[in-house]
Amino acid sequence: MSIHVIGIVGLVLIFVIGTLRPVNIGVLALIATFLIGTLVAGEDVDELLSGFPPDLFVLLVGVTYLFGLATVNGTLAWVVDRACGLLGDRPPLVPWLIFLFAAIPTMAGALGPAGVAMLAPLCMGLGERYGIDRRLSALMVIHGSSAGNFSPLNGLAVIVNRAASANGLEVSAAQLFFGNLAANLALGVAAYLIFGGLTLVRESRLGTSGGADVPAPRPAEEPDGGGGSAPVGTSGTVTAPAATPTPVVVADAPERTALRPDQWITLTVILAVAVGALVFGAEIGFLALIAAALLHLAFPQRVAGADKRIVWSVVLLICGVVTYVEALSRYGTIDVVGDGISGLGVPLLVAFLLCLVGAATSAFASSAGILGVLIPLAAPFLVAGQIGAAGVIVALAVSATVVDSTPFSSVGALTLANVPEEGRPRVFRTLLGWGLTLIVVAPVVTWIAFVLPAA
Repeated sequence: MSIHVIGIVGLVLIFVIGTLRPVNIGVLALIATFLIGTLVAGEDVDELLSGFPPDLFVLLVGVTYLFGLATVNGTLAWVVDRACGLLGDRPPLVPWLIFLFAAIPTMAGALGPAGVAMLAPLCMGLGERYGIDRRLSALMVIHGSSAGNFSPLNGLAVIVNRAASANGLEVSAAQLFFGNLAANLALGVAAYLIFGGLTLVRESRLGTSGGADVPAPRPAEEPDGGGGSAPVGTSGTVTAPAATPTPVVVADAPERTALRPDQWITLTVILAVAVGALVFGAEIGFLALIAAALLHLAFPQRVAGADKRIVWSVVLLICGVVTYVEALSRYGTIDVVGDGISGLGVPLLVAFLLCLVGAATSAFASSAGILGVLIPLAAPFLVAGQIGAAGVIVALAVSATVVDSTPFSSVGALTLANVPEEGRPRVFRTLLGWGLTLIVVAPVVTWIAFVLPAA
C-alpha cells in the first residue's frame, strides 16, 4: 500500500475516532504523524516535527492569553456593554453587525487570522450579551472575515493575481472580490436562518428580547452530551427554562462605570497590538504575548488566573492536525492528487475537481498556500482557452477560503477559542459539520456560478 493511501486512510481514521470517542483529535493526529513518519516514511523526530506550526501556536496562545486577561479584569465586559448601549434593543441586527465588524479588517487589508484575533472576543461577547446562539455568532465572525478576503487591499487577492499573471492568466479584481463577497453573504444568510435568526426577529416583534444594558437570558440549548449549555443556578443545579420569554427592563447596569486605570491601560495596549498587527504588519502572536505578559506583571492582582484562560485544548487540536496535514504535503500526497486531476483532459471536470481538492485541502491547511499551488496546476488547460480562466480562478479562490469555517483553520480556531468552555464542544461540532459540508457544496456551487457561464 502506498504512503499516499495510508496517509489519506489515516486522516479519515483520525476524525472518525476523534468524533466517536472523547479523545482530542490533535493527539490522534500527532500519534498518526509519528507512526506513519517512522514506520512508513522513515523520518527522524526532527523531520516529523518540521510540520508543526510554531506561528499558529504563538498566535493562539498569545491572543487567548491577552484577551483572557482583558476578560478577567473586566475590560472586555466594559467594551461589550458600551457596544450594547450603542446598538440599543435590536437583537435581530446583532449577527449582521458581527458580520460587518469581522469584515472590516480583511477589507482594509489584514489577513483573516489577524482580524479575527482582534475582533472575535468582542464579537462573541456581543453575541453572549444578546443571547445569540453561539453557533450563529461564530459563523458570522468567520464568514464576515472571509467576505473581505479578496479586497484589492488584501494579501490573498495579491497572491491570486500574481499567480495568475505568472502563468499568463488574468482575473478581474472586481469579479474576484464581489464573487467572494456574494458567496459569504449567502452563507451568512444561511447561518442566520438555520441558527436562530428568525427566532430573534419573532421575539423582537413580540417585545420579549433582552435589553441593551442587562444581559438577556441565554436560550436553553438541548443537552447533547458534548458541552451544550443549559441554564445553571447559583447552586450549580440546572434550572428549568421559563415557559415564556421574560421582558427585560432597560436600566443602568451596575457595571456601567468609568474604566479603572488598569482597564484603561489594558484597552490601550490591545489597541496598540491591533495597530501594530493590522497597520504595520507586525507578528500579532508575539505582540499579544508580550502585551499580556507585561500587563500580568504590572497588575498581578487584577488579572490573577488570566493565564488559565489560554485554550490549550484548541491549541493542541489545531497544531496536531496541521502537523499531520503538513506531513501529507511533505510526502507529496497532495501533489499526486492534484497532478492526477490535471491530467484528465476534460476542462469542466478538471475545474470542478481542482475546486474540490482546494476546498478539502484548505480546510486543514493554509488557504494562501493552496491557492499558490492550485492556480499553476490549472494554468495548462486554462491557457488553452477551452474554458474561461477568470471564472475558474474565482471558483478556486472561493472554494479554498469559505472552508475556513472548519475549526482546523486559524480563523476557525481563533473563533472557537473565544467560545465559553461549556459551549465549546457543541460549537466545535457545528463548525466541523459546516466546514465538511462546504468542502462538497462550495465546489458545486462555485462551479455552477462561475465556471459553467465561462465555458
